[in-house]
Amino acid sequence: MSLVWPWIGVIIQDIPILKNLKVHYDDNLFRSLPLVSIILPTYNRARLLGRAVKSVLNQTFEDFELIIVDDGSTDDTESVIRSFDDERIKYIRHPMRRGVSAARNTGIKASRGRYIAFQDSDDEWLPKKLEKQVDVFENARPDVGVVYTGMWRIRRDKSIKYYPAKEVKRKEGHIHDLLISRSLDIATATAMVRRCCFDKVGVFDENLLAFEDYDLWLRISKYYCFKYIDEPLIRAFLQEDSITLNADASVTAMEHIISKYWEDFAKYPKALRKHCVWIGNHLILRGELKRGRRWLLNAVKSDFLNVKNITHISLIGISFFGYRVCRNIVQTYLRFKSGRL
Repeated sequence: MSLVWPWIGVIIQDIPILKNLKVHYDDNLFRSLPLVSIILPTYNRARLLGRAVKSVLNQTFEDFELIIVDDGSTDDTESVIRSFDDERIKYIRHPMRRGVSAARNTGIKASRGRYIAFQDSDDEWLPKKLEKQVDVFENARPDVGVVYTGMWRIRRDKSIKYYPAKEVKRKEGHIHDLLISRSLDIATATAMVRRCCFDKVGVFDENLLAFEDYDLWLRISKYYCFKYIDEPLIRAFLQEDSITLNADASVTAMEHIISKYWEDFAKYPKALRKHCVWIGNHLILRGELKRGRRWLLNAVKSDFLNVKNITHISLIGISFFGYRVCRNIVQTYLRFKSGRL
């Protein structure tokens, strides 16, 4: 209701018969609402959390609230948060661990901003990130739902890679097809989302232990455009406990996502085949031969005339000879594809 009142005054002043009617409301109430809400979920990252929080508080754009959702941490997370004396910080604690999607959803429900951004507890924002994203949003059409930026991804071996890849030529506009094919990778911490997007498509899927951001972008991109700032405004550090590195969680999540949006993926047979092959190969590698065969069969059926299906049909047949034989063949195939043979 607080966001509606100022617009009521504008509408009334545009009606001739009501032009002399005075509308009174507390302007300080609306001035106190932050333009941006930043959601930062964390779990047992006390050693890293301070860097992430400082990078938010050091933003050149200052009209924000920072909602830190502690997902049941057992380390010194709370004391790290309490060490920051900044009224823009709001601390919420889950009594038990519920997962990163639930933590983000808790933050979204508690937020008040027109735009919602996401920070990860092990990442670092560059000072002008929020300023540049808000500037794009404030000058964009209403159908722009997400503004995201480039990022440096820093692995444990100190290797650095820029995302999204330079090879991807189209990174903004209607990008649903690019997301379906996974030609475009949008990290959660790079994105700022217009609040109405969550009203339209819902929040993060709490059943997913990985790719929860990908699932959300798929839904948003069906109705909204994306805008891209081609500048690395984040440093993302991959940790040993990063969900990104959890192969089992990734495979299970992709199974769920493909099944959930099967009709959408079926419109892009080559992309669907690629996803099904990836899932099938990884399931076979971890010994789940029956499930692996089913996904390889899905790959064949989704793009039936593709000559590469000979490889998948062969692997389906070989899988009946047992796990060890299959594992060796899949590993050889994956090394061949990556150019290591």
